Amino acid sequence: MKTFLHVGCGPKGKDRTTAGFNTPDWTELRLDIDQSVNPDIVGTMLDMSAVASESVDAIFSSHNIEHLYPHEVPQALSEFKRVLKPDGFVIITCPDLQSVCALVAQDKLTEAAYQSPAGPITPLDILYGLRPAMSQGNLYMAHRCGFTQKVLTGTLQAAGFTTIVAKRREYPFFELWTLATIEPLTQAALREMAMAHFP
Repeated sequence: MKTFLHVGCGPKGKDRTTAGFNTPDWTELRLDIDQSVNPDIVGTMLDMSAVASESVDAIFSSHNIEHLYPHEVPQALSEFKRVLKPDGFVIITCPDLQSVCALVAQDKLTEAAYQSPAGPITPLDILYGLRPAMSQGNLYMAHRCGFTQKVLTGTLQAAGFTTIVAKRREYPFFELWTLATIEPLTQAALREMAMAHFP
């Protein structure tokens, strides 16, 4: 049985991660800064000391990395590398600033980019954080940095990840999906992993 660390899980479980993880072959370990979502481990991307080094086979981090300040991102990726087994991999999703800023350039900063279960989401929400949640006091939702596909790939390379594949999902998702490994992988193996986990 393999274990994946669900970083910044919020209220979501295994069934809200990827098709590849949502199988009997994977055990989910949930980590979040917010105790109210009942994670297995209370912690942050910057301090995952409750997770042993080289103890998980994979990490799934969806829409978390943009909540860090830019200077904190290398520290978080260092923590990701530390807890991953040498043959492990990480999947990171986050807003795609390139597609969001295309809407900003059209002067649509506060117009709905898409509808979510939480209501209409604007480019302003995607860039800086979900305003309704923040107005109710949940400042964990604030965004402090952002990425394009090129920048996220380069940031992962600088952190020591060797094999990286990334995908842009434009309207109506406005997000990046990235899979990165510590050890080199063949293109065929990387493609197979991406097909199992990317939407």
